[in-house]
Amino acid sequence: MELVHSPPPCCSRQATVPEQTSETTRVDVALFNGFALPKVAAIIEIFQKANALSVSPRSGSARYDVSLLSASGGRIASSSSMFVWTEGVESHRGTNDTHLLFIAGGAGVQQACRDERLGNWLRRRHPFSEIVHPISEGQLLLEAAGLPSRYSPLLYGRNEARGLHPALPLSEAPDAVATALRIVEEDLGFELARRVAESVEPRHETPFDSSITRSGAHRVSEKILASARWLDANVDRPISIDDAAQVAAMSERNFLRRFKSEIGMTPSEYLLRARLNMSCRMLVESRLPIDKIARRCGIGSGGQLAKLFRKYLDTTPTDYRLREEASSGNLS
Repeated sequence: MELVHSPPPCCSRQATVPEQTSETTRVDVALFNGFALPKVAAIIEIFQKANALSVSPRSGSARYDVSLLSASGGRIASSSSMFVWTEGVESHRGTNDTHLLFIAGGAGVQQACRDERLGNWLRRRHPFSEIVHPISEGQLLLEAAGLPSRYSPLLYGRNEARGLHPALPLSEAPDAVATALRIVEEDLGFELARRVAESVEPRHETPFDSSITRSGAHRVSEKILASARWLDANVDRPISIDDAAQVAAMSERNFLRRFKSEIGMTPSEYLLRARLNMSCRMLVESRLPIDKIARRCGIGSGGQLAKLFRKYLDTTPTDYRLREEASSGNLS
């Protein structure tokens, strides 16, 4: 899963697209069964909040028109079994206007890569997409379609000191949420973008949150980082060390050595933390029973999850849920 994308030009988005002070920007989000919900939900919320804060009383038109698309349309399940309603790519009322295209990642990406309807649609839409931004494993969908990503040049400008996000080196792919916020900032101004950023609710932080993709990204090689992201995305199924080594294109022995050296723990330890991290989130963000959460996080049973919680958090899953709910209630 190495980065493959068209080098972004060092210019502003408005230098390549006509001024769009009142014109609607079309945002397409490609989904599939088993997509990872958090980043997609944040992107949708950013553009919807921007619409709410910027809609013109005279025109009543929204600044951003967001479309959720899938190969067959209808109800699509995320990896955490949350459902969203989508339009089918073949019946989508796509136009020849410039679009922004985000492509979801998630555990279901391998099956999605085999769906020719989605691949053919990506090939048709790609020429009309100013930005083609895969999210994590979404890069595999582009590669299967033989297409490059196309990141926003706004994230690579040299004079962005006042922006919400620092400029990136040309070799680094930006975060999709940062891209969405930077687009809003360019279109609607820094102050409105700041208000949008502040209003987007941060995800629940857990004791097992990994900071690899943030603070450790500069010392972790791209191959090891890709394998860690793959482990994060596949916590819900049985995984072997050989599977993860293949993602990094390394022998198992070399992979184990490099992963421990660069990440600071073994792949097995990292996978366990990722599974516990997801279970903590699902306890707070869903009302699913403990046993079902355990199975969906690859832990096996509610009893095994309870043992792990007692070992690492000195509590039970039920008590953790109640404590975090009480904490959220006190803050609101």
